[in-house]
Amino acid sequence: MKDSDLGGEDLANPTREELMSALFANMVIQQSEMALMLLGKAPHPQTGQTVQDLDGAKMFIDQLEMLEAKTKGNLSKEEAKLLQQSLTGLRLAFVQAIEGGIPASAPDSSPAPLPNEPPKQEPAPDLQALSAEDSRKKFTKKY
Repeated sequence: MKDSDLGGEDLANPTREELMSALFANMVIQQSEMALMLLGKAPHPQTGQTVQDLDGAKMFIDQLEMLEAKTKGNLSKEEAKLLQQSLTGLRLAFVQAIEGGIPASAPDSSPAPLPNEPPKQEPAPDLQALSAEDSRKKFTKKY
């Protein structure tokens, strides 16, 4: 029974390194979820509606990239893998959102809206309405 008590004490009193690792993972996940919500991949937690704000999503992705650059060589293998996987998924989602794969008014992030051709075509005029200069600004960062 003392072994189980020790296990409980270890969970109740994590080391500073374990605590920092958990906080880091929590921050990466929060930033990723915010970016996904702004890309229209996840519903807003309070309203349940999807929102698409590419500039806001790009800011969260850029923050994670900054975190990756500033912490390079200082992360555990698990932390580095979590950060890299999050960035890879977010970059792919960002490119899909720019290409118009997800309409801003989609009720959820499931693949169901993708087979419908008309919703894909509706956001296209908005993208075409952007000037060539604005379009180039959105693609200056590699994703």
